[in-house]
Amino acid sequence: MANRPLPIDPLAEARRQWLAHGWTEAADGMAVVTSVMRAQQLLLARVDAALKPFRLTFARYEVLRLLAFTRTGSMPLSSIVARLQVHPTSLSSTAERLVRDGLALREPHPHDGRAALLSLTEAGRELVARATDALNSEVFSHPGLTSQDASDLVSIVARLRKNAGDFADPRPVPDPL
Repeated sequence: MANRPLPIDPLAEARRQWLAHGWTEAADGMAVVTSVMRAQQLLLARVDAALKPFRLTFARYEVLRLLAFTRTGSMPLSSIVARLQVHPTSLSSTAERLVRDGLALREPHPHDGRAALLSLTEAGRELVARATDALNSEVFSHPGLTSQDASDLVSIVARLRKNAGDFADPRPVPDPL
């Protein structure tokens, strides 16, 4: 059942209320935060629907996709934590489910006895390929914005993330010899 559009934008009304209550300096920030959070809800609902037939959450999908991008299909758990910017406990839980379902293997690191590797199984590789096809066709190819708006939004959010310390600009790469 599709949602019926509301007669007004509740986030615009919330901003109006902030201004009416004298919280002028906070009104734009409140509108930004609530708008981004609502957009995240809308996009996550689409992602969840696309991944449901594969019995994957987005967290499980991200780990499988990251492993599939590597040359060997394996990566230290600490590297996955860093790349996906998740808490180690969250990754541990996700990895356990992937292992339980036969989509990944948890193996000792060959050079560091304290570390563990997560390795993609053939079943995991096949599933993430099919799930990626679904996400590409059902969500990523049509995010609900024009290409220019999508580019602008990614740039704006990247500035917000960089200002929050999420990442630094990469060092310049030297020209090849």
